[in-house]
Amino acid sequence: MQRKPHRSHDKEERSPRDSAAAIFRAGLEAVDPEACVRKWIRIENGRLMAGRHEWTLEPNRNIYIAGIGKASAAMAGAAEEILQDRITEGLVITKYHHGKPLARCRVMEAGHPVPDENGVKASEALIEMVRTAGPEDIVVCLISGGGSALSPAPAEGITLADKQNATRLLLDCGATIHEINTIRKHLSRIKGGQLCRHAGGAAVISLILSDVIGDDTDIIASGPTAPDTGTFGRCIEIIERYGLMEKIPEPVSKRLTSGAKGGIAETPKADDPIFARVVNRIVGSNADALDAAEKEARRLGFQPVVLTSTIRGEAREAAKFLCAVLEEVRRSGRPAAPPACILSGGETTVTIAGSGKGGRNMEMALAAAIELEGKPGVVFLSAGTDGTDGPTDAAGAFADGGVAQRARALGLSPRRFLANNDSYHFFGKTEDLFITGPTGTNVMDLQIMLCYA
Repeated sequence: MQRKPHRSHDKEERSPRDSAAAIFRAGLEAVDPEACVRKWIRIENGRLMAGRHEWTLEPNRNIYIAGIGKASAAMAGAAEEILQDRITEGLVITKYHHGKPLARCRVMEAGHPVPDENGVKASEALIEMVRTAGPEDIVVCLISGGGSALSPAPAEGITLADKQNATRLLLDCGATIHEINTIRKHLSRIKGGQLCRHAGGAAVISLILSDVIGDDTDIIASGPTAPDTGTFGRCIEIIERYGLMEKIPEPVSKRLTSGAKGGIAETPKADDPIFARVVNRIVGSNADALDAAEKEARRLGFQPVVLTSTIRGEAREAAKFLCAVLEEVRRSGRPAAPPACILSGGETTVTIAGSGKGGRNMEMALAAAIELEGKPGVVFLSAGTDGTDGPTDAAGAFADGGVAQRARALGLSPRRFLANNDSYHFFGKTEDLFITGPTGTNVMDLQIMLCYA
């Protein structure tokens, strides 16, 4: 019987892979973007309440919804339910196929992870809408991962092509999201807190679903409403560290160099008056997903251990470490005795050396398949919480002791596919892809590792 790409389901009698999928799904439910929004804002006695902050909903007070990110459409759906006809206007920018019908907000879809022309048009429309706000108004920003690529508003002297080329170079060299977004903020008119410059002194409530390690509000979607901690000088350091100064588009290098020398004003910092009426709130994170996954693993009879919500570095190297933990569980019962569930989350990187197709989760799973070859009683699942891994339709992939062996029986070399960064086609052939479709949320990646014997 052929193995099919795995799609999670609700049967109580579960195989180990089904258990891993159920644990992953529990993590997703904890960071459902609509639920995260509902937890934090409400209307009570004619007042808009956002945590300990509140605003009187006077007749002349306009409310604008500005959404940016893969989960922003779902977040806007919840905001519409809460605010209803109090919304004056709304615009959401999300990734292709991540939109949903909304009653009061316009949805515009754009390219990710490389920005495109639709993203430029959507960003200009967002700026135009925000500029209509005044001091008596409220702008509710709904921010989630992917927002950096989805909202390209090139700074003066920078073209979309410049941003596209710079983005590709940074993605391919293995730069971290913190490094990539530090540069993006200095090539933009809305990133790095600059969206607040367009808000006309309005109160800004920014509800943020975190997709970055450390939940840094100035890094998530490049922090359109958060004070920027980066500098032009830091951008130059990053470019030089990865040897990109001769490769990066000339307008980009000229702008960054000019800024580092003081020729261009810095992005706004924490003491800038534009942030006097801005509230930035993390409403969901990878740690929240791991907490829920831990509870589900325990409910299914596993002894869970959460290693970290901050795993990073090269995906294939992270796989070696995680597989070493699984091996320790098998051999000694540390840090938990079987049946055990080892959990981690975060965001790794992939330095592109080949011409294949894949993503960081599938690359990690392929490296894990090599490490786990021949080892019984283990399952390894790495998947993106947004339901997409790299430029593919898969969230990630499964590995276990038999994947590499099955591949060899098909005449496939796991190491050659890994060297070519071609994990998607590898797992497509072995039929071990993990496919969920777009989930509507985005809090980085989860790894679920089961040792059941």
